[in-house]
This record gives sequence, C-alpha cells and structure tokens, in this order.
Amino acid sequence: MGREKMYQVILSPIVTEKAAAMNETGQVTFKVALDATKPQIKAAVEGLFGVDVRTVNTLVVKGKTKRFRGRPGQRSDWKKAMVQLAPGQSIDLTTGLA
Repeated sequence: MGREKMYQVILSPIVTEKAAAMNETGQVTFKVALDATKPQIKAAVEGLFGVDVRTVNTLVVKGKTKRFRGRPGQRSDWKKAMVQLAPGQSIDLTTGLA
C-alpha cells in the first residue's frame, strides 16, 4: 500500500478523554475512511507509525439529525477504528508525521 493511500485510509486521530484513557492501555483511536477495511487500517497504521498492530475494531458512527436554518438536515456518517497495539508499543499523537 502506498503512503498516499495510507493517508486516505487514516483521516485523523480522535483526541477525547475516553480515547486518552484507552491510549494508556495500548489502544489508539482513529477516524478512518467509511469504505476502509480492517486489513487496510492495520496496514496503514503499521506503515505510517512503524508499530505492530494486534487487532482492529471498527464501528460506523451514524450522523445526527439536526436543524439548519429551521430545516431538518442530517450529518454525515463516519467510521471509527480502535487499534490495539502489541505490548510495549505506543503512538505519540502530539507529534506530527514526517
């Protein structure tokens, strides 16, 4: 998988209190492309960050129904991936990628 494709699969890290708590146990959370598969996510994380991935769990977050200028609308669905790293491995999300 090329580096450009890896960046299309992994869109951004998710930085929340719950994700930070999971990071202490070796799980990192990413926002990924809606059509990304678990093997693609695993390959992209291993290629971009140079870590060993044990498992990948994914879920599709359904978009909320909201009102915009008085008219009903729908936010887009998006996909979340929780990546379990091998013991002793970590990803520092505060530094950028080269």
